[in-house]
Amino acid sequence: MKPLPVTARPDLRAPRVLLVTLLAAACLLVAIPAATATPQGGPTARTGTWTGTWASPVTTVPAVDGTAFEDQTIRQIARTSIAGGAARVRLTNAFGTTPLVIGEARIARRAPGEEGPRTEPGTDRPLTFHGRSSLTIPPGGSAVSDRVSLRVPAGSDLVISLHLPEHTPGATVNSFAGQHSWVATGNATRSGDLTPTATLDRWYFLAGVDVTTPPGHRARAVVALGDSITAGTTLNANHRWTDFLTRRLADAPGPHTTAVLNQGISGNRLLHDPNPPAGSEAEGYAAYFGESGLRRFPRDVLSQPGVSDVILHLGVNDIGHPGSGVAPESERVSAADLITGYRHLITRAHERGLRVHGATITPFADTPLGFDTPDNERVRQRVNHWIRTSGAFDSVVDFDAALRDPARPERLAPRYDSGDHLHPNDAGNRAMAGAIPLHLF
Repeated sequence: MKPLPVTARPDLRAPRVLLVTLLAAACLLVAIPAATATPQGGPTARTGTWTGTWASPVTTVPAVDGTAFEDQTIRQIARTSIAGGAARVRLTNAFGTTPLVIGEARIARRAPGEEGPRTEPGTDRPLTFHGRSSLTIPPGGSAVSDRVSLRVPAGSDLVISLHLPEHTPGATVNSFAGQHSWVATGNATRSGDLTPTATLDRWYFLAGVDVTTPPGHRARAVVALGDSITAGTTLNANHRWTDFLTRRLADAPGPHTTAVLNQGISGNRLLHDPNPPAGSEAEGYAAYFGESGLRRFPRDVLSQPGVSDVILHLGVNDIGHPGSGVAPESERVSAADLITGYRHLITRAHERGLRVHGATITPFADTPLGFDTPDNERVRQRVNHWIRTSGAFDSVVDFDAALRDPARPERLAPRYDSGDHLHPNDAGNRAMAGAIPLHLF
């Protein structure tokens, strides 16, 4: 594996994106079907069918990222949100320019108490694809494994091992996984305790894990579409706000089992794809910020198995990136621009019978990342007022109210501040999850 240049990895928790007009993005959404979404007329819980228990959004990589694998095994961890009696794994070569060859793939539960790559004895299972143990995924393509009989507890760690026998550029990635993965030489997919040659903090080629729930057991999924504030956690701690929400839902009484699927991409914007100014440092990392929320909505939301609800928390990077060195001034947005983008996504979700919960944009006063200007704060306040009062969303999740400092509402409360005055810490993530009324689901 060629190592990732350290200089290409600054703190990318803040967001960016090639200009895509709202009309073009809306047309793209119309063009892509979502066969797994619930029918129009309101979301329903499904019984005895596939529901996502974990998901990962993916991006392409900048030209400076020369990461590649050859005759190596990547072992990656997926934390489940709901339980199931069987599982399947979704793989993706969404941004690859060459075929993705998988020599062998396996799934297991991680050993109890384990923080490394060791698997629980007796749980290792082969992943097959139409009965075959190997497969080739074309550029831009995806694949879903066959059903695997494996008891999957809620809140457990699944170990997914992929052997990549040929030279394989790491072109499809979640660059801010907040979770360690490991690389080993050769085909080590069957090893219960492989010997790593490298440790990564990324997920490669993984799109999701789905489970089946017993007949008569009602399950559905909530997708969190967001940026670094949705993706962020202390490394290996599973302290994203979506993780805390998962635990709250698991403890709540009721007839439904509700999965939470995190589709947060650090640096992501609602309206624009990455578009770093020529010659800027951002050319070395902006590609990790992913396609705009408008563009990725069909893949990251509508295609998720069992999806019934969306929590939409995008917009802070649209406000803060233009002119800050990671996006051009020409991409500066108004409150009206963001509202138009939200309306597009609400319309597309409602056409598929999904509910959309609008989350207010959280404070950024005093951040050194270039967001904090009077004009930007005015846009944030106007957008939040519209989210709270327009009635366009099915409900409102007031993250701003949950995190702001009562003494100075334009900034994060110190107890929730990670230190950069933009991103919440783990306590802030817990407070965000606590601000979501469970009766919505």
